[in-house]
Amino acid sequence: MIYSHVHTRRLKLLAVSMMAMAAASPQALAQTRQAQPAAEISGDVALSMLDIMVKRGLLTQAEADGIVNEAKAKALARAQAQASAPEAPAKDGAVHVQYVPRIVRDQIKDEVRQEVMAQAKDEGWAAPNQMPEWMQRIHISGDVRFRSEEDMFPKGNTLNTDDQANFNTLNTQSTPVDLASTTSLSHVPYYNWNKDRERERLRARLDVGVDIGDGLSTEVRLATGESSSPVSENQTLGGSGGNFSKYGLWLDRGNIRYDAFNMENYGLSAVAGRFANPFFSTDLVWNNDLNFDGVAVSGRYQVAEGVTPFVTVGTFPVYDTALNFSTNQDSQYQGGASRDKWLYAAQAGTDWKVSRDTGIKVGAAYYYFQNVEGRTVTCSADDTSCGQNYAPSFAQKGNTYFKLRNNYNYDSSSSTLNHEYQYFGLATPFHELALTGKADYDGLKPLGAKPFRVTLDGDFVKNLAFNKNSILTRDPWNNVVNSTFTGGDTGAMLRLTVGSPALKERWDWTVSLAYKYLESDAVVDAFTDSDFGMGGTNLRGYILGGNLALSKNLWTSLRWLSADSIAGAAYSSDVVFLDINAKF
Repeated sequence: MIYSHVHTRRLKLLAVSMMAMAAASPQALAQTRQAQPAAEISGDVALSMLDIMVKRGLLTQAEADGIVNEAKAKALARAQAQASAPEAPAKDGAVHVQYVPRIVRDQIKDEVRQEVMAQAKDEGWAAPNQMPEWMQRIHISGDVRFRSEEDMFPKGNTLNTDDQANFNTLNTQSTPVDLASTTSLSHVPYYNWNKDRERERLRARLDVGVDIGDGLSTEVRLATGESSSPVSENQTLGGSGGNFSKYGLWLDRGNIRYDAFNMENYGLSAVAGRFANPFFSTDLVWNNDLNFDGVAVSGRYQVAEGVTPFVTVGTFPVYDTALNFSTNQDSQYQGGASRDKWLYAAQAGTDWKVSRDTGIKVGAAYYYFQNVEGRTVTCSADDTSCGQNYAPSFAQKGNTYFKLRNNYNYDSSSSTLNHEYQYFGLATPFHELALTGKADYDGLKPLGAKPFRVTLDGDFVKNLAFNKNSILTRDPWNNVVNSTFTGGDTGAMLRLTVGSPALKERWDWTVSLAYKYLESDAVVDAFTDSDFGMGGTNLRGYILGGNLALSKNLWTSLRWLSADSIAGAAYSSDVVFLDINAKF
């Protein structure tokens, strides 16, 4: 492609020069031939070259005509400017141009050459290693992670209890569970609490970002995943049908971003669509792989040397009720209002560069979930869809649940009304106050070794809408021991990390130790960490991990996560991850 461009431009340059000569008067051409017989050029030759270039598709006919007219015009203008006495037009109306000196011809070629090179530079085809301008605005990145996972359950876990129920399956399967036909919950789907498992898992992501100018950019990211789960992009190898079946890709992100200001000391940006978590947080509240739907606006402004406060606000649709809601429900509720679920969130904090080696960042956030809690609905016993809109469309485990349906015409002796179909909803609203902090210290520089960083970060969260008495009136289904509700509303996490500031070179390393405590209803279990305790809330325990860089863009990591339940039935799990990570 580069050769074609250059070759075409050279031909154009030659054609213009030849046409300039051809446009000169016969007398001038004669003088030129006498003075420079070796450089004799004919106008017929120039026209023939243009014809060949048009036939071969190097020029359009309009471009060829333009070259002829341009050459005539430049030759005429320069000849008239340098002639001591302009020659009058001939009687036949033809215009004769005076002799075009070499300096004029060289000037024409130089101007054309400069024009060609300027265009080549703008379009990016002049330099062999330079991309065109439009390609420079596209940024492609991605990563691939292979994971070997061991899921282990120590002896002593309580089995066949309400706490083991898989509420995500209960609320999303095609037909709700029929409690009237079960004995000891024999038909209720359970989470695995006692069978050790080994899994090989893959996560692959491809991200494409485009700068579209004037502070605007877009992003599209595709990712693997066994389902549309918001908190996991893992694909279990051999899963999804097995037999080396191909795996699916999901739209993980798709957004438009506007950076109104992005200066060193201040900035203002907005993003809309599906995008990365815009809040300063840890995985106590939000899973690291979670992306948000909606709109978020962030701003920062340096008020003093090293002190930069920041603010982030956003509105996010959690669940949008189908448009046919009013006609797809029990007749008693036709025409009723929908129950869309929303998250409204705001966070304020500050970055403080205390010294060259010390930095502190703190933030306070308020996450207000609207309509995520369940609501009791009156349903016909044989209606299998009534109430599903009030159940979570995705859940992990740990939150307190209660039965949503009040089957008003249940009749155990009837052949058609003897079913107690049931969905389960969250027993409490969620209005979460989260305090997050992080401190970095880079002053540790052992003699003869690379400097390393010490980081202490943590989170505290409390569900301000939690009301134990209100939950008791709903007859909670889980987190109950001896008829006593044992759930809670508070969570905390503290983590110490030591090692290289970043995994940039071979043998860069980090090690970390964390303690996590997250009561049953401190946060929505659907969106928190999916690894600790196999995911969800109502967990406490330790996380020990390390990373080692094998090259600039390749590193391995090892983590051990040990968790125990806080409320309800006894549950313990030990999970070990061995990862190989690559990025580009």
